[in-house]
Amino acid sequence: MRIHCRTSRLLLPFLESPSRHWPHGRSSSTISANGRTALPRKHVLLSCRRPQSTDSGPASRPPATDQVTVLGHAYPRDDFTNVTEKILTKVGRNLHNQSHHPLWLVKERIKAHFYGCYVGRHGSPLFSAHDNLSPVVSVEQNFDSLLIPADHPGRNRGDNYYINRSTMLRAHTSAHQGELVRSGLDAFLLAGDVYRRDEIDGSHYPVFHQMEGVRLFSDRQLFSDEVDNGRRADLLLFESGGRRTPHKQEAHTLEAAKLAEHDLKKTLTRLVAHLFGGEQEEEVEVRWTESYFPFTHPSFEMEVRFGSDWLEVLGCGVMEQAVLDAAGASDKVGWAFGLGLERLAMALFRIPDIRLFWSRDERFLAQFVLSDVHQPVCFRPFSKYPPLQNDISFWLPAVGEESEGGRASFSPNDFYELVRTVGGDLVESVTLLDDFTHPRSGWRSLCFRVVYRHMERTLTQEEVCTVHQEIERQAETQLGVQGRY
Repeated sequence: MRIHCRTSRLLLPFLESPSRHWPHGRSSSTISANGRTALPRKHVLLSCRRPQSTDSGPASRPPATDQVTVLGHAYPRDDFTNVTEKILTKVGRNLHNQSHHPLWLVKERIKAHFYGCYVGRHGSPLFSAHDNLSPVVSVEQNFDSLLIPADHPGRNRGDNYYINRSTMLRAHTSAHQGELVRSGLDAFLLAGDVYRRDEIDGSHYPVFHQMEGVRLFSDRQLFSDEVDNGRRADLLLFESGGRRTPHKQEAHTLEAAKLAEHDLKKTLTRLVAHLFGGEQEEEVEVRWTESYFPFTHPSFEMEVRFGSDWLEVLGCGVMEQAVLDAAGASDKVGWAFGLGLERLAMALFRIPDIRLFWSRDERFLAQFVLSDVHQPVCFRPFSKYPPLQNDISFWLPAVGEESEGGRASFSPNDFYELVRTVGGDLVESVTLLDDFTHPRSGWRSLCFRVVYRHMERTLTQEEVCTVHQEIERQAETQLGVQGRY
């Protein structure tokens, strides 16, 4: 389930806004707040002046081909392709299936809870678990099957990794709901890696992991207590001519909607009590907020009190009946939830930086080798290497005016993706420091601060400067900006 639940941003110190620069070819002075002319200030913290070069393209950029190969399969490239080689190196790592990895531990704890608490008629687990489905999905799977309209902003190239116009790396595990329901499953868990273009900081990464849960009910299953009391004839899943309200869909009776919602919230409250250590549900403080997802109604986000704060844990809701109808389950109602494994692992194990999940350092991985998946564990920092900071500032063209690179618009996610591609996991965060549009020229100036920190060793200024200069070079060639270095 695609949910917009993110961990709280790290508090950043107040940073003085850098001065504004005129673009190349114009006056190099700065207009200060009092209207006086001042000399420009350089947006750099390290001396990373790059040498003059006549190279017209980034040296590290691989040659373009007409195909994208993912997990051994070749897909045709087209004008929508934006997946990068850097991202493709993450496909197939499957951290959620790596034994004793912290993401694997969270996944296994959730599985153990559902296996132990929900048992079928013959003693076998009611929920089946699926954690090895390919992250390559069709656009129809990722969006259309979930009733996400064609003009929904969540489909933008700036937010997703497209292999081509019809194929992409899944943005949420909900992309597989339809196929699993169509296969005849009524209760299942689904875990996998998902991919989204996003900002760069300690809690955001272009690849993360989700776990999905779905349960469907026939009328006899949903109304089981009332059936035993002889009230079966009075209770129905569906009604004709109904209307949609904040509490139900037009196809559902109010009784069916309320019972499905009650079962969903009870199930998730028990899960959170299990994960956060409470023996009884009442020992965990939970609150629900109304939300919106295109594929559930009513929809909710669940928060749990964690220490002195409220932590957003998951999104959930009663499944849209149109989704079930299209999957061949028109005689049933259901609920679904989705949660982020990194979010839970960072909270449960006190992991401070999302990049650590991708570390191969045994000092990190060995901490999670446990004899029992339920054994308590808390991450112990093994080092804190110093950060190195560099600022990058550049001019964008005025609206309607094309830059030298042919780009008339700028998306921050394009810049973040470029930084990720060049800097990889050396980059700890990217923060916008200054955004200024000159009132007369219409030129817009941006300044970003890039913080570099290796998770396993101390970086040198020389190697950081090499990376930073390549970011500057590629920003000019790929994004068409005019640098101020």
